[in-house]
Amino acid sequence: MKNIRNFCIIAHIDHGKSTLADRLLQTTGTISDRDMKDQALDDMDLERERGITIKSHAIQMNYKHEGEDYILNLIDTPGHVDFSYEVSRSIAACEGALLIVDASQGIEAQTISNLYLALEHDLEIIPILNKMDLPGAMPEEVKDQIIELIGCKDEDIIPASGKTGLGVENILEAIVNRIKPPEGDPEAPLQAMIFDSVYNSFRGIIAYYRILNGKLRKGDQVKYMSTDESYFADEIGVLKMDLDPQKEVSTGDVGYLISGIKDAKEVKVGDTLTHVKRPCDEAVQGFEDVKPMVFAGIYPVDTDDFEELRNSMEKLQLNDASLVFEPESSAALGFGFRCGFLGMLHMEIIQERLEREFNMMVITTVPNVSYFAYLKKDTEKTIVNNPSELPDPSKVDYIEEPFIKAQVITKSNYVGAIMTLCIEKRGELTNQVYLTQDRVEITFEMPLAEIVFDFYDRLKSVSKGYASFDYFPIGYKRSDLIKLDLMLNAEQVDALSALVHRSNAFDLGKKICLKLKELIPRQQFEIPVQAAIGSKIIARETIKALRKDVTAKCYGGDITRKRKLLEKQKQGKKRMRQVGRVEIPQEAFLAVLKLDS
Repeated sequence: MKNIRNFCIIAHIDHGKSTLADRLLQTTGTISDRDMKDQALDDMDLERERGITIKSHAIQMNYKHEGEDYILNLIDTPGHVDFSYEVSRSIAACEGALLIVDASQGIEAQTISNLYLALEHDLEIIPILNKMDLPGAMPEEVKDQIIELIGCKDEDIIPASGKTGLGVENILEAIVNRIKPPEGDPEAPLQAMIFDSVYNSFRGIIAYYRILNGKLRKGDQVKYMSTDESYFADEIGVLKMDLDPQKEVSTGDVGYLISGIKDAKEVKVGDTLTHVKRPCDEAVQGFEDVKPMVFAGIYPVDTDDFEELRNSMEKLQLNDASLVFEPESSAALGFGFRCGFLGMLHMEIIQERLEREFNMMVITTVPNVSYFAYLKKDTEKTIVNNPSELPDPSKVDYIEEPFIKAQVITKSNYVGAIMTLCIEKRGELTNQVYLTQDRVEITFEMPLAEIVFDFYDRLKSVSKGYASFDYFPIGYKRSDLIKLDLMLNAEQVDALSALVHRSNAFDLGKKICLKLKELIPRQQFEIPVQAAIGSKIIARETIKALRKDVTAKCYGGDITRKRKLLEKQKQGKKRMRQVGRVEIPQEAFLAVLKLDS
């Protein structure tokens, strides 16, 4: 055990985490130069294109230092806020963390929030200044930021470059010398924490775990403590570039387990694995079921593809247990699914994977969050995931909505614009700290629903791309919310309904009506577009009818002939309006999201 080191990497998006991991794999000979490709640990096309890590990975490296062989287990973590629970479990499986900061960009919001997670778990932090080869690198300034943040010494910070390989040997030596070996009792009952799982279409679910106490042998009967289901360990081993089967995995090791499980819901990230015959006394702390934060409806473009969409969603769920969905129907869009996502990035990724991997073209409705409605007579609260589920407003006493604590780190010139944006989004300023002379950390409390729309895009534009943003939920608070309905041709379109704050309802209603007027094609009859709160219409636009010139053939003659023809046309339009259906293009649903742009 004294020669094992378990560590993870903490960094903001695009600070060179995956590239540096590639250099570590190459230097330790874990991956041959022939098999080497950029972002070796990111195996999804989407991850490579966007340059982000979506799924966390783990890999074992062998390293020889001063004549001794060491085993280094790297647990790669996603950097995005949507996946922060996965990050917290990966951090709990380690004893140390590499804190990577881009020498040209400095410290960002994501880095700070993940760093606090690591410090809570008492990890040894090794600060690394990456991208030193860039002409825009500012090593001295960024070093001061790191020293101020974690209180280390100047010589503790390792200058490195994932591209050129500078400093990789120093990093490996620091991992061996600074990170302490795992502690635990190999003779105690088995206690292992699951930090990730992947789905393999031939083998079923492969669970990745870190053993805290005890040993696991091939063929043992094991059980998951949260579900209380037991299985046989058909194959166990360690994680090299491919799975490497072993007879026994012991305390401190990071390994995998295949036990023929076919359902992703049975293996939960953060769960504890133990023996059936000799179970451990208590589960590993910190386990929680992942809760979706953002909800949206996903419908097939062609209603006949509903079953095919169900199969695609089920296959996706095998790979991604945090996706939740249930069937629902909409008057405007037919049959589809109400899906819960961890956040906006997660939603975008699921949508893109459906299109790429399963060739499914889908319509996504306006995303929203879940609310609690308290009724006047009933003491129980009703959970509202969809505006159309809201009980009759006359029976509702009050509504609570989820709030978040948001941290924005930006250059000091953009503080005013960012504050204006946050206050416009019903945010309350709670704190403002100058990290350096020109970098500010601003903390807000604001409703999650306000972020779901276009907050992130607007934050990037008012700060010219400099602001970084991170948030975490802080519970529910009472708010003055009302349901805004949209009506086309006097028919309510349930897919465009939204729960909004009373102060924003009139503006939003007007904007949506104007946008729909632009996007919905003209028909042979006049279409009124209305926004309503209950039975009160608050905004209206009219899409004019396409008219054929029926009087063209009347040259000269009596005026009554023209009137008769126009009257006949008017009757036809009236009848058409009663039976006419208005098709809403997919752009209209998407445009409602980007109202301000």
